[in-house]
Amino acid sequence: QPQFVESGGGSAQSGGSLKLSCAASGIRFDIYDMAWFRQTPGKEREKVAGISRANFPNYADAVQGRFTISRHNTENTEKLQMNNLKPEDTAVYDCNATEPYRGCWGQGTQVTVSS
Repeated sequence: QPQFVESGGGSAQSGGSLKLSCAASGIRFDIYDMAWFRQTPGKEREKVAGISRANFPNYADAVQGRFTISRHNTENTEKLQMNNLKPEDTAVYDCNATEPYRGCWGQGTQVTVSS
C-alpha cells in the first residue's frame, strides 16, 4: 500500500517560516488527490490543506493565506510552505492521499512554533 515519509519540520519563532516535504511510494502519485494533516496530543487529526490531481488547492480556515501546498508529480513529492507561523500551528504534520485512496500514516514531522 502507499507509504509516505515526511521531512522538513523543526522549530520556528512566531512569524517565521518552514517548508515541509513528503516523499510518496507505492502509488502512481499523479492520479490521486493529496493533503497535509496535523495532530496535537489529545486532539483528532485535522486536514490542513489539500491539492487535487488537477492541481487545485484548498485550505483550512486557520491556515488560509499563510500556507501553500504544492505537488511535484515527476518526483512523487508534496510540499507545504508555511509562512507567518503561529504557536497554534505546533503539531505533528503528516501527508497522505485523500479518501478513498488513503494509505498508511508515516511518522510525520514535528513543527514547534514559539512566541
